Amino acid sequence: MTALDVPDILSPEFAADPYPLYRRMRDEHPLLWHEGMQSWIISRYQDLERAFKEPVFTTDNYDWQLEPVHGRTILQMSGREHSVRRALVAPAFRGNTLQETFLPVIESHARRLVDTFRDRGSVDLVPEFAQRFPVDVIADMLGLDQADHARFQGWYTSVIAFLGNLSQDPDVAAAGLRTREEFAAYLLPLIAERRANPGTDLLSTLCLAEIDGTRMSDEDIKAFCSLLLAAGGETTDKAIASLFKNLLEHPDQLAAVRADRSLIPRAFAETLRFSPPVHMIMRQPAEDVEFGGGVVPAGSTLTCLIGAANRDDRRYAHPDRFDIFREDLTAKTAFSAAADHLSFALGRHFCVGALLAVAEVEVGTNQLLDAMPDLAFAPGFAPAEKGVFTRGPVALPVTFTPVA
Repeated sequence: MTALDVPDILSPEFAADPYPLYRRMRDEHPLLWHEGMQSWIISRYQDLERAFKEPVFTTDNYDWQLEPVHGRTILQMSGREHSVRRALVAPAFRGNTLQETFLPVIESHARRLVDTFRDRGSVDLVPEFAQRFPVDVIADMLGLDQADHARFQGWYTSVIAFLGNLSQDPDVAAAGLRTREEFAAYLLPLIAERRANPGTDLLSTLCLAEIDGTRMSDEDIKAFCSLLLAAGGETTDKAIASLFKNLLEHPDQLAAVRADRSLIPRAFAETLRFSPPVHMIMRQPAEDVEFGGGVVPAGSTLTCLIGAANRDDRRYAHPDRFDIFREDLTAKTAFSAAADHLSFALGRHFCVGALLAVAEVEVGTNQLLDAMPDLAFAPGFAPAEKGVFTRGPVALPVTFTPVA
């Protein structure tokens, strides 16, 4: 099962462009043991679908992967504990609450950021919009001080680095552990304050939420907010940047989206498939499980390569082609547990913030297109992606003629 002829997933070659290597893994080594990571690796769509849906695949790996930086999160829970905690937090991210309470927040932050460069004629969309927008939205939703944005950015960056620390760099690990202490020192006093004097913000809502006599503890709320900032910030940041990179590289599709904004969800769904923000998620089987003629032992770490599975030609026609009009990806279900891509996972741990991400991407994309009618890459710029665990454009300088 160990394939010495497959380039190392931690190698510079893989980091530079994982997709050719993903193809070789799918075709030649669908089950692979990685000695350095001490993990089994799967890469085919059908295998990942099993790993996300079947109950034998647990999230016990998050005990060591997430808990050191977040505390114990909803992702580690199962059974009634998981269903109750999810029921406590989910209403804030869908339906009337999302549309009436948080959509105006999303719109105002998008407008405020676009206003900082709409008259300039040029902008780097990664640091000046994509990296700021989702963190600003989440902080505002929680009722946190916008003046602390730089701290939130630093915290979520260090958490994501910790999660993607596949080579076990001790400095990265130490920074992640410090983040948990710093975030707890920041948020726990605010939780106590909101319990005593609740407002209309999401943090207050979480403090007051109750189902069948069960309420979230201070630690539950802190861990969820830490997870929300990191996961919601990093993934939406990279999704927005990748969406614009993909459209700019396909001018005909950019023109179609500009002319018909109802295509934005299609463009977002295809971006999630073609260039997902998160390239791998781990699971831990409770029993021995067979994949591709081999057996993953109970209790092993199983690394699920989303970036590979989303380009599996057993599932998609012409998978290496970005095509917002493809017929084998359904935009209407792309942001639900019935999605036919894997970027939000599937099953009981399907991303609770998927609809928030869609709202942010739709609003942000609309406002950016309105402000930049002839959007183009800056002269001489060649886009590049970076990352192994999460991945996206490192910069996206563009030019445009300001709207009069």
